[in-house]
Amino acid sequence: MPGIVRFRGTIKPALISLALVIGGLQPAMADAGFQKWIADFEKTAVANGVSRDTYRAVFAGVRQPDPDVLQKARFQPEFRDAAWDYLDNRVNEETVANGRRMAQQYKRTLDFVERKYGVSRNILLAIWSMESSYGEVLQRPDVLKYVPQALATLAYQDQRRAKFAREQLIGAMKIVQKGHVQPRGLTGSWAGAMGHTQFIPTSYLAYAADGDGDGRADIWNSPADALATAANLLKQNGWQTGKTWGYEVAAPRGVNLKSLERANKTLGEWQRLGFRRANGQGFPQGSDNANLIMPAGANGPVFLMTRNFFVIKRYNNSDLYALGVGHLADRIAGGGEFVQNWPRGYTPLSVAERYELQQRLSRQGLYDGKIDGKIGSGSRLAISAYQRQRGVAEDGNASKALLDLLRRQ
Repeated sequence: MPGIVRFRGTIKPALISLALVIGGLQPAMADAGFQKWIADFEKTAVANGVSRDTYRAVFAGVRQPDPDVLQKARFQPEFRDAAWDYLDNRVNEETVANGRRMAQQYKRTLDFVERKYGVSRNILLAIWSMESSYGEVLQRPDVLKYVPQALATLAYQDQRRAKFAREQLIGAMKIVQKGHVQPRGLTGSWAGAMGHTQFIPTSYLAYAADGDGDGRADIWNSPADALATAANLLKQNGWQTGKTWGYEVAAPRGVNLKSLERANKTLGEWQRLGFRRANGQGFPQGSDNANLIMPAGANGPVFLMTRNFFVIKRYNNSDLYALGVGHLADRIAGGGEFVQNWPRGYTPLSVAERYELQQRLSRQGLYDGKIDGKIGSGSRLAISAYQRQRGVAEDGNASKALLDLLRRQ
């Protein structure tokens, strides 16, 4: 499209070199059972429209499962982390500032995508942040996987995800067969999600869109294509243009919130029950339906979620994910933090303080992960180890008290 910002960076060569060094693509001792699975699955792929040439090109050099895939499959933060831990890592002063910077850098692209699909630019920026840190992850060979190897590993060794993995593997090969990407360009996450906005293969096939006007939908190298693809998914799943994802609310005293959790009523009905927006403003459209959601129970922030919240969940079927996208979008647009505090039980750290915490734990020899200010499982294990060393309560929390203890040492 004339005037649309296009992006062609140095990602593609990095992805190609990555594909040559990912575990299963190196000359290595083959896993006989895995090799048999690959040979047997060819018949299934061919029966589902994948050519033998495509199949063999995709699996050329794949010798063994990727053990890191199974480890990552056991830990999905959307379903394990406390709400505040999940959001602290994803909605903070750093991700908000980056989102505002990207809003300026990609303004013309966002103008086009927002106009064409009717999806808020801030929602799209938030998804981009949540999925790949605005593309940063795509330049980290330590994180990226060769998608066919990762999906074959899940199909071969993870019974819970085997059906999903087989479907996505066939989808990935169809992407190659249609000429959208070369086999070694099929890089992504442990679960097969690919590109700036992390699309699984079947979703790419269903929603891929050209956002930069070059006739391709290159979500791996073109942020414009990735943002258009994300917008197309949301639009096709019922995104309501001009409406929000939900509201933080203050509940009336004495009401049994537990009995109302997940209940669906119009905003007008919720208001008649005594619910008010936490910021003191009114509900703009009382006829809209909303569900009561309490990510941390009645003692944390309480929300009335409208249709767009559930449309975001079509991207990732997690309440915390959709809440993170919605809240980050609001913050990028200039909104503030939630009114009600999370029931943490400790004083949290700023992003700068979390960087410092990781650095100090690293100097203690307890943390060997990336210094990125994100408190994940590795950081929490290091925190617990340090707390055991110092003989204090072992809670694994990245708290002000813990950082003060490290500073005094």
